[in-house]
Amino acid sequence: MRPWAWVAAVTWMAVCTAAAAHGEQPLSRIAVERTTLAVDDAAHVKASPAVLGLEGQDSGWVEVEFLHPDPSGDDWIGVFSPANFSAAICEPENKRQYPPVLCTAPIKYQFAKFKNDGYGKSGKGYLKLQLINQREDFSFALFSGGLLKPKLIAVSNKVTFVNPKAPVYPRLAQGKSWNEMTVTWTSGYDIKEAVPFVEWGEKAGRQFLSPAGTLTFDRNSMCGAPARTVGWRHPGYIHTSYLKDLWPDSMYTYRLGHRLPNGTRVWSKSYSFKASPYPGQDSLQRVVIFGDMGKAEADGSNEYNNFQPGSLNTTNQIIRDLDNIDMVVHIGDICYANGYLSQWDQFTAQIEPIASTVPYMIGSGNHERDWPGTGSFYGNLDSGGECGVPAQTVFYTPAENRANFWYATDYGMFRFCIAHTEEDWRPGTEQYKFIEHCLSSVDRQKQPWLIFLAHRVLGYSSNSYYGFEGTFEEPMGREALQELWQKYKVDLAFYGHVHNYERTCPVYQSQCVVNASNHYSGPFQATTHVVVGGAGASLSDFITSKIQWSHFRDFDHGFGKLTAFNHSSLLFEYKKSRDGNVYDHFTISRDYRDVLACSIDNCPRTSLAS
Repeated sequence: MRPWAWVAAVTWMAVCTAAAAHGEQPLSRIAVERTTLAVDDAAHVKASPAVLGLEGQDSGWVEVEFLHPDPSGDDWIGVFSPANFSAAICEPENKRQYPPVLCTAPIKYQFAKFKNDGYGKSGKGYLKLQLINQREDFSFALFSGGLLKPKLIAVSNKVTFVNPKAPVYPRLAQGKSWNEMTVTWTSGYDIKEAVPFVEWGEKAGRQFLSPAGTLTFDRNSMCGAPARTVGWRHPGYIHTSYLKDLWPDSMYTYRLGHRLPNGTRVWSKSYSFKASPYPGQDSLQRVVIFGDMGKAEADGSNEYNNFQPGSLNTTNQIIRDLDNIDMVVHIGDICYANGYLSQWDQFTAQIEPIASTVPYMIGSGNHERDWPGTGSFYGNLDSGGECGVPAQTVFYTPAENRANFWYATDYGMFRFCIAHTEEDWRPGTEQYKFIEHCLSSVDRQKQPWLIFLAHRVLGYSSNSYYGFEGTFEEPMGREALQELWQKYKVDLAFYGHVHNYERTCPVYQSQCVVNASNHYSGPFQATTHVVVGGAGASLSDFITSKIQWSHFRDFDHGFGKLTAFNHSSLLFEYKKSRDGNVYDHFTISRDYRDVLACSIDNCPRTSLAS
């Protein structure tokens, strides 16, 4: 065996070992660089229609017909974009090595026998696959040899969208002030080709034009493989516009635009959103919270079956209830691209009905940030070489430093303090100072409901791998922060990372300060901790023994919803993704005195409300 081939084999074994872990990206199962040419003139692949988006759609279905004269059970169809995926862009690692035939992973794949029961005998197959506008054309390739030893048999005609560069997949986010909304979107237009902007205004009112800034990144921005190698795909251009001086609770319409040098304007379809309530406004306010959702394929390609099985259900349940939701917080492990950049487009397309209508706030998780030698608190390979760059570019957050990914955001009666567990949070660090400032600076007369959120469990979880460690938390998690939660009377703390649902009693120093209940009233006693990491990824086991502080556990996909009715009444609901029904809930009732930002030893004896 040649030395370079031995290295490739060892690398592939490492990839396969990683496949057993949670969060494995299905595209990593394909040994792309091992591809050999075995073109068979008797085989063919045909895709139709050849043009999509004739009426401005950003997605479309393609019928793929194929024939293999010598079929086998492990034949598969890969969807590639750009269509000319075998172009000479592969460079050998050294002068003595031949460049690989193929060094670009498909954007999705499906086995030829999928819903084709007679394929093994006839060699004839048919698939219906969904494409989204991703700035380039597409082709479909038939492979034999399975995923480990791919043999390229035949390639289809090209399929394209009418305007591959069109502005797509808007993502709203709260700005740095309560009356500012940001709109971020993706296009194929560099600022040298077209000027990005947003046309917006109150519904049926005067329309304004706001300019947009443009960001992108290149292959060298990635920290390692596969993001720098087989997983690389140009992310397009990410534009963000700031819509300012919004009126509380007012409805606004907007559409994305690009002005070409000849004066022509390229438009997206129209969208709408409701502006944030005034800080402290006493009105109905509803926020959905979850982590670890990922993406899935509506066409049934293999990711839907074994990678993020609950993702589409969660997405669809939120869409169904969107009229009763004001904001979404996705606390880390966003799409599990893991270095396969095409997946960021597919995720933003999946959540477009949500993110284009209500603010979609994100936190960073291990599958966005972690990579050795890049400053992440954990030196593992979970980001697939992305090291946080796509996440902080594709989505906007109102952080002072978007690379740090910690920030505060207020919504009506809520203060959300969103930490970044992939950076050090312990006392003395920059993040610890941020957390204390976020908790201590809130005006509890305006924002009585104080919420802490982080990706990894810094509080309490009886998940099996925390249980086996005996920590029931991220090591060094709550030890660093529980005094802050108690001192500043944090009502609720939410986490992802563990792919299930769990709610504690109001707990402090591992002891229930109050017995768990479905209703809490009277003065604040301790923080309730909730794990809502079951939004889509493969589920995590609990330890079998019962833990005193663990009140409700569910091994299923689901998400949480907070409803603030007023300054003294809050409802939390846990809903399952399979049916949208409520399976756990509790309410909190507190008066004015109970939400003062003080600890026991420095609370004022009386207040104006006494």
